[in-house]
Amino acid sequence: MTANPVVRTRAGAVRGLVIDGVHVFRGVPYAQPPVGALRQRPPRPAEPWDGVREATSFGPTAPQPDFGMPEELSGFYPTVVGDDYLNLNVFSPDLGRAGLPVMVWVHGGGFDGGSSILYDGRRFARDGVVFVSVNYRLGVEGFLALGDGIANLGLLDQVAALEWVRDNIAAFGGDPDNVTVFGESAGAMCTATLLAMPAARGLFRRVALQSGAGNLVQSLDTARHVAGLLADELGIGPTRQEFAQVPVERLFAAQQRVERRLAERPDPRRWCGEPGARVHLVQPTVDGDVLPSTTLDAVRAGVAADVDVLLGSNAEEGRLSLVPFGALDAIGDDDVETAMRSYGLPVERAWSVYRATHPDAGPGDVLALLQRDWYYRAPAHRLAEAVVRRGRSAYLYDFAWRSPQFGGALGACHFLEVPFVFDLLDMPLFSAITGDAPPQALADAMHTAWVAFATHGDPGWPRYDLSTRPVQRFDSESRVVEDPAPEERRLWEDLDIARGS
Repeated sequence: MTANPVVRTRAGAVRGLVIDGVHVFRGVPYAQPPVGALRQRPPRPAEPWDGVREATSFGPTAPQPDFGMPEELSGFYPTVVGDDYLNLNVFSPDLGRAGLPVMVWVHGGGFDGGSSILYDGRRFARDGVVFVSVNYRLGVEGFLALGDGIANLGLLDQVAALEWVRDNIAAFGGDPDNVTVFGESAGAMCTATLLAMPAARGLFRRVALQSGAGNLVQSLDTARHVAGLLADELGIGPTRQEFAQVPVERLFAAQQRVERRLAERPDPRRWCGEPGARVHLVQPTVDGDVLPSTTLDAVRAGVAADVDVLLGSNAEEGRLSLVPFGALDAIGDDDVETAMRSYGLPVERAWSVYRATHPDAGPGDVLALLQRDWYYRAPAHRLAEAVVRRGRSAYLYDFAWRSPQFGGALGACHFLEVPFVFDLLDMPLFSAITGDAPPQALADAMHTAWVAFATHGDPGWPRYDLSTRPVQRFDSESRVVEDPAPEERRLWEDLDIARGS
């Protein structure tokens, strides 16, 4: 019987488990609990401890609202109650080796939900990667910005976790100079945003962005406006000290009430200058200090020019937010036109483009395609172009495999690529979105590509360029396609020209 492994970190020794030959350490603190005097403050390194700390169970997860998910998807937000939630998990193939590539996962969840628990890293470890998954502050606790010199605490938590990786990962067999940060949805948005953060400089070598390119950010003026709405809802002054005195349950309930009102009556002051900046009450803030600029502007200016990028989106992203909630068939033309206007699109031309490229699509289908293009696909292409223009490698993908779930209506929706990238098709929870017989060959292809990218920077398909625009399309039969959506691309390029961006 294999003894439980013990590894010494800079803060103290941790004891993990061996599962299927993989060394697993759960709930390892990388920063002090952000409560009491440390609530609403930047993270501080974990306090040292004596003896050996047990790291055999998942640690606490960040406080978050109750999202009222449909029953089929209710298991996707597992939580553990506790204050010491600035923690991470490590999956290592071999503690006796050195120089293994490292992959650090930042979970999604709309900036106000999710945790690291869902993401089993054993398949990455099986294939020679030291895998790390991170918890970070969410919602108002992680993204409140008041103009008081403190902002983007959730992003600073991620930087603190990467500093922990730099200082400790060699003890788990990893190479601190070969770190790839990757994430999905809000996790990808955060990961991309790290490219523009001075505090994150030099902490990673590559990023892989799944359905997020750092485009969901807000100005400091917008952040202050949001804080004022929240303070009014809570009956407090808009100061960090007063926010820090509000119980988190009450804080998140107020956040949800204000967010619902904004969704019903969109506020023109909540415009971030980026098509697809949706009505999220909290998201990263371009505060001029922690985050000096948007990711796109930073990359165009040559920031993070030593970082390779893999990025992409799913062919029918928006269906996840419509189909499980029974909303797809309830969408009408007026709803689609409202969405087009919110994205700044010329309605008549947008209709003509989507009707020409998807002649059988109903209004709900078109809305799902709009969400795909303006939240995810257009920003990914813009960022890839910026990376290439600065002389660095970008690899673009499109996930097109259609799920059979919900009578086939779920399609190639948001998040569906995650169990394929992680090679977790046999995890029962994921069958809620993949069905009972997803193609293992597709998981083999995607997982192998992500491991190859993390190992040596090449996932196995051509680099993106501005002439042929190659994109790896992952499907039952995967292949490289050139410039796969020229009409939609010309639409967003024309809008960029019109806006002077």
